[in-house]
Amino acid sequence: MTGDQPAGPYYVILDVAIRDVERYLTYMARVTPALEAAGGRYLARGGELTTYEGDWYPPRIVLLAFPSQQAWESFYFGPEYEGIKPIRDEVSTGRMIGVVGLPPGVPAAAAPRPRAVPDPPT
Repeated sequence: MTGDQPAGPYYVILDVAIRDVERYLTYMARVTPALEAAGGRYLARGGELTTYEGDWYPPRIVLLAFPSQQAWESFYFGPEYEGIKPIRDEVSTGRMIGVVGLPPGVPAAAAPRPRAVPDPPT
């Protein structure tokens, strides 16, 4: 993509294992309005998973969409989430990644080209 094209939406994927469901529900009740106020929305929040390739069997997936990476980072590093995140950290473990999506109307052919992964050291 060229620099004159608008940035795409930002997607965050959380693979989470919950140890204390009741306490996690407290986190969910607090995080939802904060996330929505920051422009975020849930695309998936739990639900049945199907592994089609590889050995990834996450216990729970949460998929978030934000208008931009800046909107996500303002939420994630902001003072409101700073007061909520410790609840999640106390009762769950997870892995989280973010990825910039294609702007609306941009064809898949305009997506960034793939890069080869270097061989691991031997």
